[in-house]
Amino acid sequence: MKIAVVGTGYVGLVTGTCFAETGNNVICVDIDERKVASMKAGNLPIYEPHLDVLFERNIKAGRLSFTTSLAEAVVDAKLIFLALPTPPGEDGSADLSYVLDVADELGKMIKDYKVIIDKSTVPVGTAEKVHEAVAAHATVDFDIVSNPEFLREGFAVNDFMKPDRVVIGCSSARAQKLMEELYKPFVRQGNPIIFMDEKSAELTKYAANSFLATKITFMNEVANFCELVGADVDKVRRGMGTDTRIGSRFLFPGIGYGGSCFPKDVQALHKSGEQADFDFGILTSVMRANDAQKTILFDPLCDYFKGDLKGKKIALWGLAFKPETDDIREAPALYMIDKLAAAGAQVVAFDPEAMDNVRASIGDQVQYASDHMEALDGADALLICTEWQVFRNPNMEDVKSRLADPVIFDGRNLYELDAMRDHGFYYKSIGRSTVHPA
Repeated sequence: MKIAVVGTGYVGLVTGTCFAETGNNVICVDIDERKVASMKAGNLPIYEPHLDVLFERNIKAGRLSFTTSLAEAVVDAKLIFLALPTPPGEDGSADLSYVLDVADELGKMIKDYKVIIDKSTVPVGTAEKVHEAVAAHATVDFDIVSNPEFLREGFAVNDFMKPDRVVIGCSSARAQKLMEELYKPFVRQGNPIIFMDEKSAELTKYAANSFLATKITFMNEVANFCELVGADVDKVRRGMGTDTRIGSRFLFPGIGYGGSCFPKDVQALHKSGEQADFDFGILTSVMRANDAQKTILFDPLCDYFKGDLKGKKIALWGLAFKPETDDIREAPALYMIDKLAAAGAQVVAFDPEAMDNVRASIGDQVQYASDHMEALDGADALLICTEWQVFRNPNMEDVKSRLADPVIFDGRNLYELDAMRDHGFYYKSIGRSTVHPA
């Protein structure tokens, strides 16, 4: 099948590459000439585990190509996927200008039947708006489909190739048949393709992400309460997670969620509620609690140094919002860096993949170490913001010898309390008792 994918961000590149992997001819279009030239040369512009192998293989096979011309991309395509940004506006609502601008152009270009698929995360009612934008100029039949993505950064290739489910909002039998044919190779093990109306499909995406964000935030609130009453959140988490109605995933406490999806999707669903005169009270609480959670370790860290961080050197492990990605959007580490810098602290940071993106974003506001152990040299404390595997089992005696003082503030609960006590650290984590050196 011939497919065009408009937009080459995380969703667009994974979508295009994985469709090519199952034998389709895919052309991806982006307005960034430098980016397109780089991809044509075989350079992957994002870090996503295992995507590079599929990317290179399908370019070499001639099934995956790139262009800056929308007209070139769609002329032969039967299916056109819109994988465009929908960033939050100033009022929190999703900005649909990229999606609707392309829809307007498509209406002028299409010369035969096309299925135009919203792959971007969009509010309820967007399919109707896209249909109106295309119909304003189109002289041929077309259908609009909503096909939300459920990809986890760091696991996106596996999530696409072996989805839990495929959700398709579609009111046309002709379009449904094409979408079913397209996705059959991905659900051979029996996971469902769920067809529904377009509005329900659009809401399914927002509802799923908002529920997960709520689950994370609830556990963070429980963790904070554990510290007040002397309970251990790890024990509480295990006791909750074995209940099959709850499940163990997304119950690990930490310093809040970030990334490209949860923050903007919760915000956008909340704003959609306001526009419909509906009060999403639970989402108001989730957003407020998560904002506070991102910097919840700042006050304890400041208190440890008796309220004065000026001139203190803080080693920071982890800049990406989660491991196995270079995405720093809404990363808690950046919020901590802002507060530490404002307090006069010197931050030396390391992340396996995200440092180039941080340099591009905040420049020399922090120093960048060549590896995680180098960041420790002479530091007054270590702050852990992202749970990369390389941070999980360091040589603790080496860590201790490099730090000026054996002090760790752990926003991801990587280490066992007894082990940190045995190694002689001051160790502050989330929802557990603080370890003091003997």
